[in-house]
Amino acid sequence: MDGMDIDMKEYVPDASEDFMNERQKDFFRMRLNDWKNDILRESQETVSTLQNDTRNVPDAADRASEETDRAIELRTRDRQRKLICKIDSALRRIDEGEYGYCEHTGDPINLRRLMARPTATLSLEAQESHERKEKVYREE
Repeated sequence: MDGMDIDMKEYVPDASEDFMNERQKDFFRMRLNDWKNDILRESQETVSTLQNDTRNVPDAADRASEETDRAIELRTRDRQRKLICKIDSALRRIDEGEYGYCEHTGDPINLRRLMARPTATLSLEAQESHERKEKVYREE
């Protein structure tokens, strides 16, 4: 397994290969799991910091500043939780053979897009179309 891990660390999916072959699936599975583990580690550090920083600060300005910092940490943690859900969804799609295909058109999502955003569920064209429709809807 170590040989495969070293090989996968150096591997970069290429458009000349069959799309979502086993090697590409393994690459994205490893990338998504590494990302998830990093987020979980950061989240645990945030929880530890919040637990250890619980103290009584008599100065109102310092207390307000500390409460603002805590609120920012909690919002960040909530965003991380949502991102983990997206990562888990992407991992399920890999297992089900749906990963890398646009959920709107069914076409393959460009590998460069998946490298930049491994949780992508829409092709760039479908995403742009979705955002244009969303913008028009918001402006009405």
